[in-house]
Amino acid sequence: MASGGSPWKGYGLAAIVLIVVLATTHVWNPWPQVWAWINTSEPIAAGVSQWQTTIGGSPQNVTIAGDSVIVEYRTSVEAYGLGAGIKLWSSSADWAAVAGEGTDAVVVTGRLLTKGYQVLDPRTGVARRTDTQATAVWTYRTGILDLHCAKGGDCELTAWDLKGNARWRVSTGGIGFVLDAANPDLPDTNPTTANGIDDNVAGPREMPALLGLPDDGKVRVIDTASGKLVQTADPTVDQRIAVAGGRVLTVTGTAGDGTCYYGVVATDPPGNGVVWKRDGLNLRTASGTGCKQDRDPAGGEDVVLGVDPLGKQELIAAGDGRVLWHGAKGEEVLAVNDGYAVIRSADKVTLRGFSMSTGRTAWTRPATADTSAALSPTAVIIVTVKPARVTAVSPSSGRVYAEVRTSAKIFAAGPGGMIAVDGRDMAYLPFA
Repeated sequence: MASGGSPWKGYGLAAIVLIVVLATTHVWNPWPQVWAWINTSEPIAAGVSQWQTTIGGSPQNVTIAGDSVIVEYRTSVEAYGLGAGIKLWSSSADWAAVAGEGTDAVVVTGRLLTKGYQVLDPRTGVARRTDTQATAVWTYRTGILDLHCAKGGDCELTAWDLKGNARWRVSTGGIGFVLDAANPDLPDTNPTTANGIDDNVAGPREMPALLGLPDDGKVRVIDTASGKLVQTADPTVDQRIAVAGGRVLTVTGTAGDGTCYYGVVATDPPGNGVVWKRDGLNLRTASGTGCKQDRDPAGGEDVVLGVDPLGKQELIAAGDGRVLWHGAKGEEVLAVNDGYAVIRSADKVTLRGFSMSTGRTAWTRPATADTSAALSPTAVIIVTVKPARVTAVSPSSGRVYAEVRTSAKIFAAGPGGMIAVDGRDMAYLPFA
């Protein structure tokens, strides 16, 4: 016996057709409300965040600039108020970077394959200064450096204060062909990386006393106080140059007996006298088992992270070669800057903060094998995966600023809190 179909199916089909007709004729369109309901975001940190907002996409970088939050995407930049998360302005740009801090902060934006850049007010997006010829820009807490290269290849490096005044200019030779956009890589120290924390969480770095500019295998060393070219370092094929702590570090790695033999010599330009040297110190500038050095040493601005011949990690003051900390077998430095280091014990159950100034442990906390950490000027950011948790503590005392159950990625940390991003949702997690 044939059975009749349910009349509700016909009614449902008719309703769908009616909605489509109404939407296409612009009489009534329910779909935006439907999608808004479907895409309703879960709280990044329920009961903890000061605000949460939906942003324009997956960010490349997020930086706190005074009382604004600067979000960089692939082709645009947006600003949100730090107090309430309200969108302040947006601009078309291929790259963006923040210079300065607090009320002195500015936003630098530009286009790929296009000379020049703009310096914007982080609160309003209004241009304070415009350049039309620079090929590369570096942003620091205390100023901005830009590189101009003429058609013949001769380049000039200029230092600017945050108000737009030129401090000095120096000729650097023809080095601009591989340096472009914002903060191109220089031969210095690189911060350690951490799961769940963006590499740029600390914001702009201090402008170093000496700056190294790569030039076809050579390194031109600039004194940033006087604006003078003080040395052109020319390493051999088994050497790598890193500029840190006001010194030029020449790292040599030679192969022999199935291993690599390392040595470090630190010199002081312009006289290039040897300040300190260490045989057997591995700054981990070579990857894999080969001796070819293809990366900069890890560390803070003036502190480098090395490994001794017995495989024990140590922290060295780049300026004078002092061993600031020498670890036991299996101890691991998770984060380091000029003032502090975060060290995990060999059994991976304890995390401790180490003070460079006192040479002592400042605090301890429980840890796990999946614990990650990063340092900002005002906080230590600690992330665990199981359970998903983010904790911010004081670098000097370990006092807890915030402890949040979240799997969101921490993109920025300022004096008063952290910016967390999960997908297209961004939240501000204030410190207690």
